[in-house]
Amino acid sequence: MRDLGVGFGYLVQGQKWVGRHGRWFGFGLLPGLVTLVLYAGALVGLGYGADDLAAWATPFADDWSSPWLGALRGTLTALVFVFGLFLAVITFTAVTLLVGQPFYESLSEAVDRSEGGDVPESGLPLWRELWISARDSLRVLLRVACYGILLFACGFIPVIGQTVVPVIGFCVSGFFLTQELTSVALQRRGVEFKERLGLLRGRRTAVLGFGVPLTLSFLVPFVAVLLMPGAVAGATLMARDLRGETSGDDGAVSLRKNDQERGNLPSSGGDQGVHHLPH
Repeated sequence: MRDLGVGFGYLVQGQKWVGRHGRWFGFGLLPGLVTLVLYAGALVGLGYGADDLAAWATPFADDWSSPWLGALRGTLTALVFVFGLFLAVITFTAVTLLVGQPFYESLSEAVDRSEGGDVPESGLPLWRELWISARDSLRVLLRVACYGILLFACGFIPVIGQTVVPVIGFCVSGFFLTQELTSVALQRRGVEFKERLGLLRGRRTAVLGFGVPLTLSFLVPFVAVLLMPGAVAGATLMARDLRGETSGDDGAVSLRKNDQERGNLPSSGGDQGVHHLPH
């Protein structure tokens, strides 16, 4: 249970960090706002076109009498829109991170600088970083889709499908959401996809403490935009401890099991040494 609090603590510390560094908060909002506008436009278009799509998919029902024709196509229209909304929710973070790769990487570097020590850099050209991010995001989405199909099938089990399955669903979403967010810092450190998953699985409870509350918050699109900068900052702090690096923002504790030797370390504070501030 302690690790749940540790993970949630990193989420809170990330929000505090961007709160103290207001320019980075505004800088980090831009990709989320761009993605929100794109998704809103896509969902509006889907809302207008879902009924036409339902009619195109059910030509066999053209001769059906009322109310069966309306009931069939109305239900199918609602399902199409709900499915589109579901896709928007589960892909929002991945697309926002892809759109904002340079923004969030700079923000993550600023967090590393404020914590002191070396600031890892990937040394890769931007196009290569974008390719790696897109490839790894697709891997995550495929895993989420597999879990989603399995959980959807389990949802038809009486009682369990209405109680246990939704909880498991939020845990799965929280885990992979954390994986996406920590990848910003871990990719700069040259940590490959499988190794990232291994690091997160080693501290699964802390990961859930970070990711599940964030997943619940991200169900509200505008809240997701507001929390993204702090989520990236908090995920960077978590990534530092997952890698065994020194972290001292607001007395952050280590995530390593055998870390009795390290206590809360003082923060080096502020934006000292940050050379990539937004203008």
